[in-house]
Amino acid sequence: MDEPRCGAPRRITDEQVEQVVVRTLETKPASATHWTTRSMAEASGLSDTSVLRIRHAFGLQPHRSETFKLSNDPQLMEKVRDIVGLYLHPPEAALVLCVDEKCQIQALDRTQPLLPRRPGIPERQTHDYHRHGTTTLFAALDIGSGKVIGDLHRRHRSTEFLSFLQRIDAEVPADLDVHLVLDNYGTHKTPSVPRWLLRHPRFQLHFTPTYSSWINQVERWFGLLTQRQIRRGSHHSVRALEDAIRVYLKANNEHPKPFTSVKTADQILASIARFCVATSEAGH
Repeated sequence: MDEPRCGAPRRITDEQVEQVVVRTLETKPASATHWTTRSMAEASGLSDTSVLRIRHAFGLQPHRSETFKLSNDPQLMEKVRDIVGLYLHPPEAALVLCVDEKCQIQALDRTQPLLPRRPGIPERQTHDYHRHGTTTLFAALDIGSGKVIGDLHRRHRSTEFLSFLQRIDAEVPADLDVHLVLDNYGTHKTPSVPRWLLRHPRFQLHFTPTYSSWINQVERWFGLLTQRQIRRGSHHSVRALEDAIRVYLKANNEHPKPFTSVKTADQILASIARFCVATSEAGH
């Protein structure tokens, strides 16, 4: 038996706790897609506070929802092993660059001046804005150093992609091979690209599996760029937006920080396999 303890005796039984957990995980209310704290309290006869405590204890967050997309690439395993191998064991006398384009970045200018933050009050900006056009950032992330080669173009075609390849070729020392990790976007596979590669044999392309942008490290870098420079910015022209992106690029390359890959290809593939099993079982 448990030793006597101070404080009021426990009033919620194990059966009531189990009822809240099971209902949250396995059922839905008739009029909603998930249980709120209040609706679960009414259904279980417990207080809102008690329901919250049970949820916190078991890590239940029914208000949250995430999306996913499974790859249908028949070469999924081979491509994952190839790219993860580059991350964990980069080849000698070579540079591994994660390449992609962040397209249609909008130059948005708020209709009213920004209201600065105050103690206890967040920064505020108007919901509406003026659109002043878009730009596209071509970026190549060096997985070893964290530095980024960036190029800004107003259009997004194979012509601009080839121009970016030429920029990479000019900046990477001539005695190094170049391994590019990139996705299956059409501009990467137009006939002009293989012709250019034939004239530059030190370049090798490694394509990510379909619907698997998560494996390309530059996508994480794009997320930081959006979070820190673009999302809350107000730009009165495309040129102003491009200048802001160049400032971020310069700051990044002055103090670069590479991402660290910790999972092996086998671990990643095992996670995908478990997720496939889970989605298959959920469909029955």
